[in-house]
Amino acid sequence: MESNQTRCCRCVGDIRKMIKYGKTKSGNQRYICRACGKTRVENYTYLAYKAEINQNIIQLTKEGLGIRSTARILKISTTTLLKRIILIARNIVKPIISRGKTYEVDELCTYIRHKKNYIWLVYALEKNSKTVVSFNVGKRTNKTLNRVLETLKLSEAKKIFTDKLKNYRYLLDEETHSVKRFGTNHIERKNLTLRTHLKRLNRRTICFSKSLVIFTAVLKIYFWI
Repeated sequence: MESNQTRCCRCVGDIRKMIKYGKTKSGNQRYICRACGKTRVENYTYLAYKAEINQNIIQLTKEGLGIRSTARILKISTTTLLKRIILIARNIVKPIISRGKTYEVDELCTYIRHKKNYIWLVYALEKNSKTVVSFNVGKRTNKTLNRVLETLKLSEAKKIFTDKLKNYRYLLDEETHSVKRFGTNHIERKNLTLRTHLKRLNRRTICFSKSLVIFTAVLKIYFWI
């Protein structure tokens, strides 16, 4: 039976282009692709080099596991895991927003590093598809809110439903803005789902984000992958 080591993980197709390319210092066989020059090792001793590790990180992150528990399961260091999460989030493309849609906007309170450092997650939900189209993390100010609202304004939103927070009155036009009963039902339910799925958003918990960068990266992975 032919070994899978002859398949290149970068090249497309079933053509086997990998050939032997010497050995490492530890004695493991190396391979190189004749087409693209990609090299690989027969048996990796460091699990972070495995091709499927990024997909496993995404899956466990979306399931709400913390940094240390994910690192224990994947048998990699926490430092490597943090770097991979940031790298994965950096390559995520923000979804394209359609014009003339109806949205719901709401804020979710949490904290970073300690419980006195409150932080707010502001995000917009498309009413029909229930997809998150934009989010921002920061203090509960007009600047934080406006970063999400500007995206909706550029998409020529048909209607934007919010709660009774007075800041929205100064940031949205009366024709577009709407505050009514049951107007934000979907996004309020999404808030409950977020707190259930992501342990770092749970109320009264010892599991919280220590870094704003990691917190933003985890939200990108959860919302857009």
